[in-house]
Amino acid sequence: MWTGTQHEADAGPRRGGPERLCIATREVKPITEMVRFVIGPDGAVVPDVKQKLPGRGVWVSASRSAVTAAVARKVFGRGFKREARVGPDLVGETERLLERAALDALAMTHKAGRVAAGFAKVEAALATEELVALLHAADGSPEGARKLDAAARRKSGENGKDVAVMDIFTSAQLDLALGRSNVIHAAVLAGPASTGFLARCRNLERFRDGDRKAEGRDARGQVMP
Repeated sequence: MWTGTQHEADAGPRRGGPERLCIATREVKPITEMVRFVIGPDGAVVPDVKQKLPGRGVWVSASRSAVTAAVARKVFGRGFKREARVGPDLVGETERLLERAALDALAMTHKAGRVAAGFAKVEAALATEELVALLHAADGSPEGARKLDAAARRKSGENGKDVAVMDIFTSAQLDLALGRSNVIHAAVLAGPASTGFLARCRNLERFRDGDRKAEGRDARGQVMP
């Protein structure tokens, strides 16, 4: 519960309770649905998407519209109570860092042995493993995606656990994250690392698409777990 003693500007990463006040919309939200910003050594506003950078921070709802509003209304300086230089592409920089964080989390999930890449391996995983997500390259053919999505829906119906379906990364991005070439389809298996990856993806989708994703819909309109 947000109390009057809590302030929108924190004293450092992960300080205080799990909620913050958005300096743009004045809404109180869980920090998992927000982006933290700090002041860099040069006085510039820096997105702290992993919520680990030192120093006082301010928080903005994790959406393109909220960050755009924060820039337009010049609220960063008021939030930091000092001069804050906002770069010309803060919104784009924030999105790129959210995307990078999600891909880094995918790489870590792969290192933990919780990713199966390639159509045949994904198909086999759907038959034998507990999946939390299906990944399809945004620039891949939809034919294979349709077949795998149908298998995921059948599996969800059998065990009552929804599988997130996402096409938010290109094949080249999946290649780099997974250390192999021509990745079009991948399955993310259940596990602690997978939970962190999904959280990063939700923040990226929320930033790009707003409330539709925040309410739990994935890129193809299926329910997120």
